[in-house]
Amino acid sequence: MNPINAASKPNRRQALRAVGALGAVIAAPRLALAQAAAASDRYPVRPIRLVVPSAAGGAPDIICRVMANELVLALGQSVVIENKPGAGGAIGMIEIARATPDGYTLGYGNVVTLAINKSLYPRLPYEPDTLTGVALLGTVQNALVVRNELPVAGVKELIAYAKASPGRLTMGSAGNGTTGHLGGELFKILTATSILHVPYRGSPQAIQDLISGRIDLMFDNLSSVAPHIREGHVKALGVSGAKRSPIFPQLPTIQEEGVEGYETTAWGGVVGPKALPDEIVTRLNREINRILDMPAVRTKYAGMAFETMASPPHLLMSTAKAETPRWADVIRRSGVKIE
Repeated sequence: MNPINAASKPNRRQALRAVGALGAVIAAPRLALAQAAAASDRYPVRPIRLVVPSAAGGAPDIICRVMANELVLALGQSVVIENKPGAGGAIGMIEIARATPDGYTLGYGNVVTLAINKSLYPRLPYEPDTLTGVALLGTVQNALVVRNELPVAGVKELIAYAKASPGRLTMGSAGNGTTGHLGGELFKILTATSILHVPYRGSPQAIQDLISGRIDLMFDNLSSVAPHIREGHVKALGVSGAKRSPIFPQLPTIQEEGVEGYETTAWGGVVGPKALPDEIVTRLNREINRILDMPAVRTKYAGMAFETMASPPHLLMSTAKAETPRWADVIRRSGVKIE
């Protein structure tokens, strides 16, 4: 046998094995993509977790439960709400960010967790910019409310009272870094008043302490505080947006009351982890937008002063990007620091 030919046979076999192995390597990503696409086509086939990074009973929780009830019918699978409060929403957001991007763990991202926390926490344990936006659900104003016994009838009287007794008034909030907290800090900056901030772990306890007179005032989402305004448990002095609220048209905006430049609005929507497949994002966005347009849902949200809007998936994260510098400026000017 020719020694050259004899030596070449195993070499050819090795080459063929190498080519086969290379083909398998090339085919693996294609197979994974095909399997992911097939899974997306069947989505969903099991219950979905919706992580809400705040306490039960607060505005984000209420907003998500209204939407989730209809999403169950739209998708044919259970949508289980999991409240994960704490650390300015970071505890819940970490779960969303670290989840497998298969559409079975979603969450509620809002102005706090997507725009404010980046400037508030020096070592934020999740990266908001890497999350996948699914749908912007809507916006809600804050209301400035005071305990009934406080001897003021309007924003101007409150400012005069605060200036006459520096540091005496106490301002509750749903927690450090919330729009209620930072909206209050902006109010103090623009009115040159000294008011002591008292943070709580969620709106419900803060509202109860306001009703019982343990704190003097708070800025809170109309979604949470509206029932207590209607029932006369607290006095509402104004709303935080650029225009009056449709459900409380008698309440002036804080700007109308002479606090020039004062405007804050809370917003929120559904997010998923990084690399959530486009097919799943499109499906969820379409169903959520359809739900937001349902008359019954619109009525429920309107009663909570939550102004809904149909939106493309990217609008949620682009809103967060646009709002981040504005809230960073409030944090810088107020000197708020959270370790």
